[in-house]
Amino acid sequence: MTLRVLGIDPGLTRCGFGVVDVEPNRRATLAGVTVVGTSADVPLEQRLLAIATAIDEWLDRYTPDVLAVERVFSQLNVSTVMGTAQASGIVITAAARRGITVAHHTPTEVKAAVTGNGQADKAAVTKMVTRILRLDTPPRPADAADALALAITHAWRGSATTASAAAGGRSLTPAQRAWAEAQARAQRRKW
Repeated sequence: MTLRVLGIDPGLTRCGFGVVDVEPNRRATLAGVTVVGTSADVPLEQRLLAIATAIDEWLDRYTPDVLAVERVFSQLNVSTVMGTAQASGIVITAAARRGITVAHHTPTEVKAAVTGNGQADKAAVTKMVTRILRLDTPPRPADAADALALAITHAWRGSATTASAAAGGRSLTPAQRAWAEAQARAQRRKW
């Protein structure tokens, strides 16, 4: 059974949306991608409304099985964190209204899942997303590629966990091992 995942790279200025269909054999196919953008000079309530309107449209159009959202993490710039958290709250609420499960993944987990390196840069993530989805051109801007990477990460997550448990980690690809290690580190930090 194919899993449809809507990945969200949240932000007020640029909020990436990426829908990926992933088959049980892990073959991923692009269903849709966009970036919703608002100018910094637009009032906050209008910026949030633009994201709310877009997520409602995308949830209705693509009917994903699950939403994968980048986990908000602490940065030095508090206003950036606040904007990211506000955008995340909008999309999480829209999914909850429809009974859609929401998963959260850290940037390190996503980078590890798609590139095999939790410290990969945006160019490496974009390159691998382009390859994984068999695209002719890379998704632009980076927020679009990041949203697709989130969707791929979530879809592949179950496969990595199942394979690891079944084979003690021996049958995992290098990317799956790196992802599992990044996920384990993130889980330890929570406690």
